[in-house]
Amino acid sequence: MEERNIALIGMGNIMFHDEGLGTYLAKYIEGNYTLPENLVVVDGGILGFSLMTYYQEYDKVIIVGTTSLQGESGSIVTCSGEEMMAQGSTKKTANEAELTMMLEICSFHEEMGEVELISMIPDDIVDVCNGLTKTVLNRMPELLQTTLEALEKEGIVLRKRAESVSMEEIIQRCANPMTQRMH
Repeated sequence: MEERNIALIGMGNIMFHDEGLGTYLAKYIEGNYTLPENLVVVDGGILGFSLMTYYQEYDKVIIVGTTSLQGESGSIVTCSGEEMMAQGSTKKTANEAELTMMLEICSFHEEMGEVELISMIPDDIVDVCNGLTKTVLNRMPELLQTTLEALEKEGIVLRKRAESVSMEEIIQRCANPMTQRMH
């Protein structure tokens, strides 16, 4: 089997509570696992349309973020890029609307990688607050496991590093990036 190039993109704005969960997860994976050469982990944050090149340059793009689907906070939903586009263009969050537009634009090009979305229903994406609600923080191990399983389906088995960084520490580093540079 030919080795495929995979991009794992964590989406979300860390300034709006649970909205940043994809960003936190991407940074958690970078901080706790050894990454193979055929995997790039991207802090997609709020990069929007500048992420479009990943859809065209990688064989598969896995996007982790929030969803506006109704349901229990912390629930995880997966779908393909095609399934997301089929849901229609009415989206409740800026990330979803922009992501759908990018997928639609990229689908007109001959070369576009396969896209998979792994989303969690947030508890709060309105309040301005760095961090995750207790409900979402408690479900982050499940989101991590779902993401690791998606990578394993692509032949990528991540190996945990000897020293680990907690999710809480990742959140603190994101909320206070200057303190990280001072040490």
